[in-house]
Amino acid sequence: MPKQQTAGLPLEGVRVLDFSIMLAGPYCARLLADVGAEVIKIEPPEGDDMRLRTPLRDGHSAYFGQLNAGKRSLALDLKSAEAIKLVHGLVKETDVLVENFRPGVMDRLGLGYEALRAINPRLIYCSISGYGQSGPAAERAAYAMIVHAESGFDRSLMRYAGDRERPAAGAIFVADVLGGIFGYAAIQTAMVQRARTGTGQRIDVALMDCMLNLLVYELQEAQFPISAPRSAYGPVRASDGDILVAPITPRNFAALCEVTGQAELLDDPRFKTVPGRGANWTAMMEIIEKWTERHTVRECMAALDEAGVPFAEYRDPVEALTDPHLLQRGAFATIADEAGEFKGVNAPWKMSSAPISMQRDIPAIGAHRDELLSRVLGLSPAAIAGLAEAGAFGGRKE
Repeated sequence: MPKQQTAGLPLEGVRVLDFSIMLAGPYCARLLADVGAEVIKIEPPEGDDMRLRTPLRDGHSAYFGQLNAGKRSLALDLKSAEAIKLVHGLVKETDVLVENFRPGVMDRLGLGYEALRAINPRLIYCSISGYGQSGPAAERAAYAMIVHAESGFDRSLMRYAGDRERPAAGAIFVADVLGGIFGYAAIQTAMVQRARTGTGQRIDVALMDCMLNLLVYELQEAQFPISAPRSAYGPVRASDGDILVAPITPRNFAALCEVTGQAELLDDPRFKTVPGRGANWTAMMEIIEKWTERHTVRECMAALDEAGVPFAEYRDPVEALTDPHLLQRGAFATIADEAGEFKGVNAPWKMSSAPISMQRDIPAIGAHRDELLSRVLGLSPAAIAGLAEAGAFGGRKE
């Protein structure tokens, strides 16, 4: 069992082979490591490309660290027949495999689902891709921003913004995070079914499908168009910045009218009902802004908080790192690589009977090779040296 794990974690004793790159697959596999699985990261001899992504500290990527803490690294040249044989041996001792290559890549390597199921019928094989493993678009190259655009997500955001004629640029990869979470959830479900049936299965997660699941309202509206505009929650101006106010319920709205000294809004026909407020949301917020712009952000927050009106200040990500509430809840974990310690973000759930947290150590390239091959496959130092000479770990002899 890896030294980083704590006894009693939910997936203690579960072994995962992580062939994934970029964000969705590595995040899925890291969540498995968080809950106690032994996650073996299979990466090329030169290392996962994400190791070079900024922000870098002394050549070490914090971005990579956030996605791979708690894993163990085995660097293999998958073009080597000896490396493929090693993987086949590991598969016999593995519960779950995660990969997010374009469909067909793992098959061409001799590591496709059918080939590996023949070796280990209990294997749960999770593939995460842009458009899924079947269908006309299956083999298209797709990154998160591609499916953001094609799913309707970007144009929906544009419509809610109200003052844009073209979708905004972005660099927050929602589809990848969703893909990792849905992959994690599907793996847990497959493990429950395997406990009942004794057999594993293939899991096919498509980033496009993940984004469609995010558009809960928009896809229904597309089928049943409505004439009234939907409420879009945006900033109102305070004297020294912006604040978001969200008086969703009748009680919220009544409290807002009281705290802003605008009780007459309760009798305004535009705002008397929830549908009416939704249809006239922009006009309502323009009136509320006449109050907020006479006060500072802090003054607005104090008054709204006392009145019980939902609100938020607009913050930069750096402010979350010192938020007392988040610190008290344990939202962050200290993780470390050879460049030192930094904060990682824990999984977004707590469990009463398991101390769920990111594991501390971020693996160096191939750092666990000898220990893994010895412990899992029973290979001797001489056998491992022979595999190295044959090029299984890179630097193949011609």
